[in-house]
Amino acid sequence: MANRQPIGVFDSGIGGLTVLKELLSHLPGETFVYFGDTARVPYGTKSADAVKRFTRESLRLLLDRGVKMLVIACNTASSEVLPAFESEFTVPIVGVIEPGVRAAVAATKTRRIGVIGTPGTIRSGAYQKKIVARLPDAVVVPQACPLFVPLVEEGWIDTPVTRLVAREYLGGYESASIDALVLGCTHYPLLKPVISDVVGKGVELVDSAIETAREVARVLDQRGMAGAGGGDFHIVLSDTSPSFGDIASRFLGRRVPDIELVSVV
Repeated sequence: MANRQPIGVFDSGIGGLTVLKELLSHLPGETFVYFGDTARVPYGTKSADAVKRFTRESLRLLLDRGVKMLVIACNTASSEVLPAFESEFTVPIVGVIEPGVRAAVAATKTRRIGVIGTPGTIRSGAYQKKIVARLPDAVVVPQACPLFVPLVEEGWIDTPVTRLVAREYLGGYESASIDALVLGCTHYPLLKPVISDVVGKGVELVDSAIETAREVARVLDQRGMAGAGGGDFHIVLSDTSPSFGDIASRFLGRRVPDIELVSVV
């Protein structure tokens, strides 16, 4: 029998909408509730204790809405607090890091893997550690790309400035001889054409949003929790701005319905 409960998707901001986009594409039978903690973004500058507290509050907000599964579409939360919450909550929880790591390890033939992300994600070493844990002789080449996020949110997806910044950040990968590159930030899938042009067609881009959607589908099937006849989604935020609708539509590739605002203070 189909499980008609929604799936909860959480991010510290709006980048997780790229994950929601892939979930909607891969799981047309499911409904989703997305919560973006936009009043307290970014999490990457907060202490580990604050990230844990904010994430717990956000996940409980989704659980109060009767979700059957939680997707943490936030690299900071996935790297810092996911293991603790897997035992705290009774519903399955999927993060964005592990699916991307598995895909990168499967994709590489040279065992040379690049990882790009925000400074906080790169500094945490989460992707690097998990890749090496699965592939001990892997050479992991990390690169922080802090300007990618504001470029995406500004709508500068493929401009001369964007390409200049991408060449500055990614130019070193040519000499590093990587054959797989993990997009370790939920904003980065929007820049895939530019990134691919810079690193070369011989480098496979690992999109954590796509891999997370595949992992959610696998868990639903494994646990007999799949829905039937959904495709709807509801967006809840802790704060918003006049530009949110335009940015969100760009991330989702479709018009965004009315959003709900909640207080997290």
